[in-house]
Amino acid sequence: MFLSVKRFNEILRNLKGRKIAVIGDVMLDRYYWGDVERISPEAPVPVVKLNREEIRIGGAANVADNIAVIGGRPVLISVIGGDPAGREFLEYAEKLELDVGNIIIDRNRPTTVKTRIIARHQQVCRVDKEVVSDIDETLTDSIIAKFAETASQTNAVIISDYGKGLITPRLVRKIIDLCREKAIFVVVDPKEHHWEYYHGVDLIKPNHHETASATNIKIDSEQALENAGRRLLEITGANAALITTGERGMSLFEGEKPVKHLPTMAKDVFDVTGAGDTVTAVAAAFVAAGATLKEAAITANHAAGIVVAEVGTAAATPEKIEASMARERNKSIK
Repeated sequence: MFLSVKRFNEILRNLKGRKIAVIGDVMLDRYYWGDVERISPEAPVPVVKLNREEIRIGGAANVADNIAVIGGRPVLISVIGGDPAGREFLEYAEKLELDVGNIIIDRNRPTTVKTRIIARHQQVCRVDKEVVSDIDETLTDSIIAKFAETASQTNAVIISDYGKGLITPRLVRKIIDLCREKAIFVVVDPKEHHWEYYHGVDLIKPNHHETASATNIKIDSEQALENAGRRLLEITGANAALITTGERGMSLFEGEKPVKHLPTMAKDVFDVTGAGDTVTAVAAAFVAAGATLKEAAITANHAAGIVVAEVGTAAATPEKIEASMARERNKSIK
């Protein structure tokens, strides 16, 4: 399935100035890069000689960055802690020119930090610092109020649920109800065990593991995937589902329409961190700009193939996406 250069650029032009609200858990991603030269005499673990450190922002913040890179205007609404990691998060977000005006600081809750140690292009280990209990009612009300302030200028909403406590049943229900009132397109990147939260969204974007868990269907064939996708639409009441399937690509389910299977566009896979964020961001942004779900899925598939070739969270530029589309068209001609 192809998207013409003319149509791709038309959608990009329409995207300029379109606001996409991103509501969800954010985090600070810390990377330690080094070399493994020996095993520790203290325990059977590698000793990593540190070469460099790097921080990035993840979760809903990575979704927002992907929207900005492709040409949309993200409105990021989230909560961080009043701690050094929170300050690092804000500094990095501002460096990316993301608007942090809707980030709420909770001094009773730490900023989520994921620390990864990487050697020889692979993770040696990951350390998570986080609190995953639900945010309190006061914070929930603050997030709802911030969204309500911007809803009338919003073209699409992404609910990015990483299971860190920000996405609560009352919050999701209120956001969805506000979007229904104003005919705003709603996309959810879900978390396992929260399926009942998302009833009635326009598009849900799980991976195949999450889909299998939600539907209790073992996905070991294309037919099983189709059965699971149909069942997922029934469970969530979503209008459509875009299910990512790892190295196989992704599949789009739209009501009773035939399933559209999109093979992966990835040439190399170094790190899948944040690839789902890219898919969610690009799909929502393109629909906000007037694309069909099929056009949005095709573009998101190319974007995902680009970011998995990089280590850590990343974003796909329009130029890289267009080049990926050109390679696919050229291969089909040959």
